[in-house]
Amino acid sequence: MIGSQKFGKSKYDLFGNKKRFLEQKSWSSTLYRGGDILFATWVGLICAVPPCYMQTDFQRPAEAAELKLAQAIAPISPRAVNPLTLDLTDDLLDSDRQNLLQAIDHSIQYIRTPSTAKRYPIAGISQDLMERSLVRFRRLVQVSRTAKDLQQAVNREFDLYQSVGRDGNGDVQFTGYYEAVYKASRTRTDEFKYPLYSLPPDFAQWQSPHPTRAMLEGSKQMAGLEIAWLSDRFQAFLVHVQGSARFELPDGNLLTVGYAGKTDQPYRSVGAELVRDGKMRLEDVTLQTLIEYFKKNPQDLIKYLNRNPSFVFFRETNGKPATGSLGAPVIAERSIATDKKIFPSGGIALIRTEIPFENPTTGKLELRQVQRFALDQDTGGAIRGAGRVDIFMGTGDRAKQRAGLIKGEGELYYLVLKK
Repeated sequence: MIGSQKFGKSKYDLFGNKKRFLEQKSWSSTLYRGGDILFATWVGLICAVPPCYMQTDFQRPAEAAELKLAQAIAPISPRAVNPLTLDLTDDLLDSDRQNLLQAIDHSIQYIRTPSTAKRYPIAGISQDLMERSLVRFRRLVQVSRTAKDLQQAVNREFDLYQSVGRDGNGDVQFTGYYEAVYKASRTRTDEFKYPLYSLPPDFAQWQSPHPTRAMLEGSKQMAGLEIAWLSDRFQAFLVHVQGSARFELPDGNLLTVGYAGKTDQPYRSVGAELVRDGKMRLEDVTLQTLIEYFKKNPQDLIKYLNRNPSFVFFRETNGKPATGSLGAPVIAERSIATDKKIFPSGGIALIRTEIPFENPTTGKLELRQVQRFALDQDTGGAIRGAGRVDIFMGTGDRAKQRAGLIKGEGELYYLVLKK
């Protein structure tokens, strides 16, 4: 059955020590620890621009403790299974080679900026070595005829570093995020009455603690700062969660917005609050179940949204695509978000996890195991520690549906040219 198979894994951890925990567990059935990590990341509590939210203690899984740079990744042990020697290869290469090349170009452009020097070295990987790795990897992507050829070439020329994961055994929790597309209006109407606001001009002078969501939405403090009006209150909230969105206006024009700032109030997840109150089981919390719950229980919407005191402000981006923490556009299924305090910004990653694909017969989304190359180009408030990766799944409803189903475990590697 799709989603129930398992990758082969070594009996030893990254450092050659025998693992203490049972291996070969089903990724699709594993529930995240730490409670709120479910909602906070399953629906993409990660912005395609600088992070909107910082996690509270309740949101942060116990395994996501801060790590020193040299502790987050390590060369794979000789006893570990090298994923580059397996039959599973990059499933996207044949169809989106140009997208992968574009993502690599964004990382090369970033790695050559002077400001990048402060983020390197990481685990002994210098800025110069990462640049040379990116340039060589790009060439291999260009000349390799097949995904198998590329994987074999990378195996010959690159060393693998693996994330220690959430427990020191390399287990990483994967989720997905997306850029929403909604209908909206620049002016308030009977249909469009839920606003998004631009950053107040005096925001830097606001006294701390800032007003809560309920205080701001219940006052006239932000009158005149409306950028767009949406027809659905929960959609407007989800834009706060995602940090960017594209809007189709009544006149046919397109409006795009991105993150501009947030209050200093902590983020609290709607999903976690529903679980706390016994309205929903933890394992049932997905974006779709939340949408369905509030459709059936509209009287609860304001109550639960106001339990999140944090508030996000936006700016118009003039059609600019969703942008990651490197300042470059993120590429669907080729850009990932990680904790940039401990992982190499712009680095070449190899990810192994489950991603949903459409069954051509039934039209339903089903999880499939993948191993593919990606570029580390984004970050976010919910992406903390060595055990978390968020995959950018693209723009629009299908991307939202697919992103909402990514909630399994996997492995994260970085590729570095052999010295």
